[in-house]
Amino acid sequence: MQPDVIIIGSGMGGATLAAALAPSGLQVLILERGERLPDTPEARDPSAIFQRGHFKPNETWRDISGAALHPGNYAYVGGNTKFYGAVLLRYRAEDFAPLRHIDGTTPGWPISYDELEPWYSRAEALYRVRGDVANDPSEPPHSAPYPFPPVPDEPDIQHLRAAFTAQGLHVSALPLGVDIEGWLRRAPTGWDAFPDTTGAKSDAESCGLAEALKHQNVTLQTGTEGDRLLSEGRKVTGVEVERAGAKETLTAPVVVLSAGAILSSALLLASANDDHPTGLANASDQVGRNFMNHNLTGMVAYNPFRRNRTVYEKTIQINDFYLTGGPNGEPLGNIQMLGRITGPILAGEAGLPLWLAHHIADHSIHIMAMSEDLPDPDSRVLWRNGEVVLDWRKTNTKAHELLVQRLKQAMRKAGWPITLARGFPKSKPSHQCGTNRMGADPKASVVDVNLKAHDLDNLYICDASVLPTSAGVNPSLTIAALALRAGEHIAKGRA
Repeated sequence: MQPDVIIIGSGMGGATLAAALAPSGLQVLILERGERLPDTPEARDPSAIFQRGHFKPNETWRDISGAALHPGNYAYVGGNTKFYGAVLLRYRAEDFAPLRHIDGTTPGWPISYDELEPWYSRAEALYRVRGDVANDPSEPPHSAPYPFPPVPDEPDIQHLRAAFTAQGLHVSALPLGVDIEGWLRRAPTGWDAFPDTTGAKSDAESCGLAEALKHQNVTLQTGTEGDRLLSEGRKVTGVEVERAGAKETLTAPVVVLSAGAILSSALLLASANDDHPTGLANASDQVGRNFMNHNLTGMVAYNPFRRNRTVYEKTIQINDFYLTGGPNGEPLGNIQMLGRITGPILAGEAGLPLWLAHHIADHSIHIMAMSEDLPDPDSRVLWRNGEVVLDWRKTNTKAHELLVQRLKQAMRKAGWPITLARGFPKSKPSHQCGTNRMGADPKASVVDVNLKAHDLDNLYICDASVLPTSAGVNPSLTIAALALRAGEHIAKGRA
């Protein structure tokens, strides 16, 4: 059947958009280059995931020097959410306005928090978020309560919460999309970086896509990779895809690009033609620019005389330094638990002998500092010689260093005196965003407030690439909220 809307990508943006469009009756075709991820022993095997890289794609990008870069992005139905930490935080209200940081001021958004707030609540319902607004000094207003109470702290995390509270810190529940009883029924592991194969984690496949596919007018086509968008003037006329080794061209009145912050930009740049010589939707020269990827530092806080008996660990956060804490009151960022790091995980990530990794992992707490990466037009995705080239230029590192120092101090006071900290490498998809930014000015942005490309009348972009700022929290819920909002706009336009 001829589709009314083609969505390229089934990650958080594409799957949620499909869920929003499904009740409209429009014929929606979702294209996904990967397949559904089956339930196998490797799905809960930390050695397979962290040491052997069992699920990583056989894909090579380049850094700006030309050196090979093997990305941690995944190619499955549900995209990177299959392996995400299921943290579903709202951006803070202040993130939507220009905000002064140590290394610069953010540009703000073309919409306010209040405009997006109802869609946040709908996204929380769709993704079955477990949370509690209490005790977070940065939490913005909610028009509806969380659908479920928080995932419970394990006893050792209860003790850590009390130790932080005794220092005067405000400890709050981390909003999570995890049915913890269902998750642990499959195997006693954490969920952070483990694939969801049972539906117990609220990822794009088990929530957004599952809701969309309840409707007969929505079709998922796997094993189909978008190679190029065809266009004439202000209209996308087709999507060139490769499926089972054969190439074909698909058409629809509306095309939505939801391949992620890097691959969406790469596809636009690869689609250059006489009408769009610098790439599709790129009259502003902003496609691929302003790439952001949070400043993240993972910390192993060690005490040889204490044991960590947790299974999943990842339930609390601290936002005391989210809006202040710098030398002149500048924001520093968010602190949240990592998923439980076990011996095989630590051995794979740090290259330690397994016996030593087991000892350190079982005598440490695992936590993370996250700071905003500010938009920089020279931090960008390029398309050269048929390959993705990533030129990531980190920003706001002074604020991040201060946040890491604050976290180290707090962990020592909490009884974990030896802190081993390491930043996330370039190969990890640490909340990639920003390369097709949303804005009101067509000369300075790629899409408008409804996520339609300024330069084309039937092209929308619905993924992390449209975020004008990275903020200092996980982006998944914001992507979902924007997708629900865009879905209503597209459905009304096609009615």
